[in-house]
Amino acid sequence: MKDLKAGLILTGDILDFTKDVFTRLFSKPFYWGRLFDQIIQLGLGSLSISIVIGFITGLVMTLQFGYGLAKFGGTLYVPAIVSVSLLRELAPIFTSLLIAGRVGSGISAEIGAMNVTGQIDAIRALGTSPVRVLVIPRVLATVLTLPLLATLASFTGIIGGMLISYIEFGMPAGFYANKVLSTIVFADIFGSIFKCAFFGLVISILACYRGFHTKEGTRGVGNATTWVVVRSSIIILISDFFLSKIILVGFYQ
Repeated sequence: MKDLKAGLILTGDILDFTKDVFTRLFSKPFYWGRLFDQIIQLGLGSLSISIVIGFITGLVMTLQFGYGLAKFGGTLYVPAIVSVSLLRELAPIFTSLLIAGRVGSGISAEIGAMNVTGQIDAIRALGTSPVRVLVIPRVLATVLTLPLLATLASFTGIIGGMLISYIEFGMPAGFYANKVLSTIVFADIFGSIFKCAFFGLVISILACYRGFHTKEGTRGVGNATTWVVVRSSIIILISDFFLSKIILVGFYQ
C-alpha cells in the first residue's frame, strides 16, 4: 500500500513538472542558443551509434528472414518484411532505448550534479527559471533529434538488408529497392516519428525531473542515472504497445 501511495505521489510530481515545462515553453524568453547546443550535443553525439545499430539490425533481420522464408520459397518477401519491421518497431525501439541509456543518463547526471553543488539555486537567485534555462532546451532537443536518429537507423537498416539480400540470396538491388518503396506507406513514417517524439519526451522529462530532485552528493547522481534508464526503458516498452495499437487502428483500418 505504501509503494502504491509513493508511486501515485511520484506520478503526480512528474505530471506537475511536465505541466510547468509546457507552461514556460510557450512564454518568453526562449534560449535558442542553448537549444541548438543541445541538438548538436545530443543528436550528433548519438549519430554514429544510431547508424551502427540500424545497419547491424538490418543485416541480422535479413539473414534470419531470408533463410527462414527460403524454405517456403518466400525470399521475395524479405524486403517488405525487413523495411516495415524496421520502420514501425525495431528502429524506434532500439534507438529510443539507446538514447535513454546515453542521453537520459547524461542529462540526469549533468543536472543532478548542478543541483547538489548549488548551481540550480544560483540560477534562481539570479532571477532566472532553471526550467527555462536547463530543461526546455534539453526536452525539445531530445524530441526533435530522436525521430531523426530513428529514421536514419531505419534507412541504414534497409541498406544493410539490401546488401545481405544481394550477397546471400542474389537479389538485385533495384528489385529490393522497388519492393521497399512499394511497401512503405505514409502511416509507417508518421507512426515512427510519432512514437519517437513521445519516447523522447518521456526520456527527457524523467531525466530532468530526476536531476532536479537529486540528493546525497555524487552517490545520488549515480543513483539518478540508473533510475532514469530503468524507468525510461520500462515506459518505452509498455507505451509502445498502446501507441502501436492506436496507430494500427487509426491508419490501417
